[in-house]
Amino acid sequence: MSVAASVALVIAVGWQFMAGGERGAEPEKTVAAGEQTPGGNAPATEQAAERPLADIDQQRIVNADSEPGNWMQHGRTFDEQRFSPLDQINDKNVSKLGLAWSLDTDTTRGLEASPIVVDGVIYTTLTWGVTVAVDARTGKELWRFDPEVPGEWGRYGCCDVVNRGVAVWKGRVYVASFDGHLFALDAKDGSVVWKVNTVPGAPYTSTGAPRIVNGKVVIGNGGAEYGVRGYVTAYDAETGAEVWRFYTVPGDPSKPVENPELEKAIPTWKGGEWWKIGGGGTVWDSMVFDPKLNTLYIGTGNGSPWTRAIRSPGGGDNLYLASIVALDPDTGRMKWYYQETPGDNWDYTSTQPMILADLTIDGKKRQVLMHAPKNGFFYVLDRETGELLSAKPYAVTTWASHVDMKTGRPVENPELAYDKVGQWVQPSANGAHNWHPMAFNPKTGLVYIPAQDLALYYALTKEWKEKHHYTAEKNWWNLGLDYADLIDAIKALGEIPPSHGFLKAWDPVAGEVKWQVEYPAPLNGGVLTTAGNLVFQGTADGYLYAYKADTGERVWEQNIQTGIVAPPVTYMVDGEQYIAVLAGWGGVNITSGDARTSAAAKYGNDGRLLVFKIGGSGELPKLALRDQSIPAWPPLTADEATVRKGEVSFQQHCAFCHGTMAVSPGITPDLRRMNENTRQHFQDIVRGGMLKDNGMASFADLLSEEEAEAIFSYIQKRAIEDRARMAPVR
Repeated sequence: MSVAASVALVIAVGWQFMAGGERGAEPEKTVAAGEQTPGGNAPATEQAAERPLADIDQQRIVNADSEPGNWMQHGRTFDEQRFSPLDQINDKNVSKLGLAWSLDTDTTRGLEASPIVVDGVIYTTLTWGVTVAVDARTGKELWRFDPEVPGEWGRYGCCDVVNRGVAVWKGRVYVASFDGHLFALDAKDGSVVWKVNTVPGAPYTSTGAPRIVNGKVVIGNGGAEYGVRGYVTAYDAETGAEVWRFYTVPGDPSKPVENPELEKAIPTWKGGEWWKIGGGGTVWDSMVFDPKLNTLYIGTGNGSPWTRAIRSPGGGDNLYLASIVALDPDTGRMKWYYQETPGDNWDYTSTQPMILADLTIDGKKRQVLMHAPKNGFFYVLDRETGELLSAKPYAVTTWASHVDMKTGRPVENPELAYDKVGQWVQPSANGAHNWHPMAFNPKTGLVYIPAQDLALYYALTKEWKEKHHYTAEKNWWNLGLDYADLIDAIKALGEIPPSHGFLKAWDPVAGEVKWQVEYPAPLNGGVLTTAGNLVFQGTADGYLYAYKADTGERVWEQNIQTGIVAPPVTYMVDGEQYIAVLAGWGGVNITSGDARTSAAAKYGNDGRLLVFKIGGSGELPKLALRDQSIPAWPPLTADEATVRKGEVSFQQHCAFCHGTMAVSPGITPDLRRMNENTRQHFQDIVRGGMLKDNGMASFADLLSEEEAEAIFSYIQKRAIEDRARMAPVR
């Protein structure tokens, strides 16, 4: 691998503080199940007059193509192809697309939701699980619900205080808050019908969109880096009662297993005490339902810690990490599984969105599941049996040469094992594709993937290599990696090379890229494709683009000046088609974003819901460039050893939010730019919890006063260095 040519440094880890405590409007009061809350303003739309609000049931979603003007489910339909039959906006007239209206969200963190649009009303989420209903014609906010998540819970999120959306069902709106509560809201006014706590407590989080399947609300959770054990739970949509729970990894082997599938999993975990560090396998995003086969497919996450050498030193595949698992949605029992990355060592989750489709392969029509997980291979599986039909690399994959079609296992590159020597590996822990939804257009037969070629330096912690012992930090990241080695590997590169992302049009039958677009930054937005021969995608540097779906020709662009990670959706009201997208950069970009290219670093990150139509004449305000200068600091008095200690501790505890080398990608404060007042209160903030309500929890449990002072000295050194260079970023 040529580091200079292909390595884009990505530290694919993150948590949030300081800038993320906003909640927008006055929070709604939370009530227990059965209690009543005051009403709000109900939308006055023609559709609402014709039928009850949010009157969605399973048959209506099955028949979604008969009313393509709505976007009733997370990926529009149960198969989650993110393809719309609408073609009023098409490759011939898209150049006339203009802003219809915009709604300020009062947020400055990542916005990741896919808006649900039903009968003229948009239901979507913002940060923390805050939920809003908006008139789809005018952009008027109808109601807002705030789950009132404690700000200090932000410390437990791997990748920002984000939320990927709601589910709508029979007059209710279902949302999971960041701290793991599942709410059923009345679609008329956002009042709480019932709520349940889906997690045992910190450090679990919930960021995914619920799915409604056979009258049950299904939700997973996150937190694998922090040492949690993954599971997915189904609740009765009417009452909130738990129906079933499926654990994805085994717990303490001395105790009875919770579900019979774990009997098969236990022998694949060898020689360690994984249950004391959690095990991982969280179902933090992807789920998709096939009503014909009555099967729910879930994607499972990485191990805890990342490296198998610590969690399972005797080896083994560690089921059901990094797998697609097919479940019976009525009982929660497993039908089949396919493990994409056995014994995962690299955080190669399988939680990326899945797509269901019918394809003709080798002359035979197959019901397939398509998946582009982090590990860089595009999988096509028979969704009834789990049979592997295809697995081809869609990005650079140095960790493995190919997938053996006889065994279904990747053939790993032994030269890149990092149990003894640190290695640069591709893909990075950010993956060749992360959570950002891809889309499938049945007219072109192509899957459009938000892809990237990134590398990460993996090195096993010295404590394990020297003492065969690993000291876990409670309620914090436990990756099993060596932060000092990581820092030194970064420095050895000299200048961090530019990072790039791609929109790749992938032929799932031929197993090859048909066309691609390259971007100056990775981790760009999710994708929408339509019958108008269009593909829409937003980018990290603040643009929204439209391409011809068949050729990749760019046919429209809009400079939003705000980074986009969310996928666009489309809907129709009163015979007019609209394109809607949430603009607000964040998520995994909170640590992995590149300040040299991000719109957040240049202009700020005020979130907005943007809606476009043909002939739209609205205008967005032109944003001024942010002041990226570094103020003067007093001379550094700390010795070299103290600064080095602070450098390593910063990477271990602070870089996850404020950026590697103390260079923030623009979402959270750049600590090199602290003013004098903040510097004076540094200990009060870091250890005293002064800003806990804003998301910056106290770190007194992890950092002594001396360690915090060493971190401050390192930040001071970096600020002085970069001020002298007159360069705000490296």
